[in-house]
Amino acid sequence: MYRLVFSQVLRRFDAEAVHRLTVSALALLARLPLLKRLLHRAFAPHDPALRVSAFGVHFPGPLGLAAGFDKDAACAEGIAALGFGHVEVGTITAHGQPGNPRPRLFRLVRERAVINRMGFNNDGAHAAARRLRRPRGIPVVIGVNIGKTKVVPESEATADYVASAKKLAPLADYLVVNVSSPNTPGLRNLQAVSLLRPLLTAVKQVADATPRRTPLLVKIAPDLADEDVDAVAELALELGLDGIIATNTTIRHGGETGGLSGRPLKERSLAVLRRIRAKVGDRLTLVSAGGVEDVDDVWERILAGATLVQGYTGWIYGGPLWAARIHRQLLRRVRRHGLKSVTEAVGRTA
Repeated sequence: MYRLVFSQVLRRFDAEAVHRLTVSALALLARLPLLKRLLHRAFAPHDPALRVSAFGVHFPGPLGLAAGFDKDAACAEGIAALGFGHVEVGTITAHGQPGNPRPRLFRLVRERAVINRMGFNNDGAHAAARRLRRPRGIPVVIGVNIGKTKVVPESEATADYVASAKKLAPLADYLVVNVSSPNTPGLRNLQAVSLLRPLLTAVKQVADATPRRTPLLVKIAPDLADEDVDAVAELALELGLDGIIATNTTIRHGGETGGLSGRPLKERSLAVLRRIRAKVGDRLTLVSAGGVEDVDDVWERILAGATLVQGYTGWIYGGPLWAARIHRQLLRRVRRHGLKSVTEAVGRTA
């Protein structure tokens, strides 16, 4: 049914307009306690065999929503009610900003992909913190993804990230430093270890000082050379980070300017995951994102060493209950392999 609605209706409308309408609908759902709880009971992962513990946080299932959808922490509970094991909000910047000019979001339906050049459009850290302080009506793990404000020069990037971290780290179940979006000029330069070390060190000091010590991860691009992937992995170990998210969108494509996500990213994202796992083993929590479409992709990422998996474009093409469906299928696969828990499968082919 969803495929028919998408092909005959949704794809005929501007992608960003549909996105904004969806966020508004999910934000409304998040304000309806009874409906929210009923949907959560029906679609969220509840079986103990799907539970995952990572960096001291307990996840009801391994599949979560990647950053980029709920940019302002407006609808995380609505998303969780549809079956996601966690929701990563953002990317959030210290100061609100409108993002890049429109149009800036494009579907590539045949390739089951999306190109975006949104540019971290969001209301800023202060507004997001206000929303994150609201009591949660259903259990939901919320990660917060932070990035650099566009107008802030590279020389002041560390202070900009620290300003966001001070507002958001105490309210997050985990915090992510995003230095890998292609849509903020100069941002990917911060992946160079010489620039990344002081930035992560400063943000980690903030995260470590929160009452619960907020776990800290870094999100990297798929376009890094292999030796640079190794260098970031080594830096994460050196600084005592909690994990790495691999990967963000790619700029290696022939379409509109911006970052490509979805099926074409699958192979490189998996290759980066395997390389990092070979480098760090189980000393860091690895979160795999990029090209995740179905239960086979989720299972393959887990076997390759990912404790958690994230999707976004797969949800666009898979429909509202995409995550719930994958979690059900994943549970059947865990049982078919005679495992007591999905965590027993992590890294089996690494």
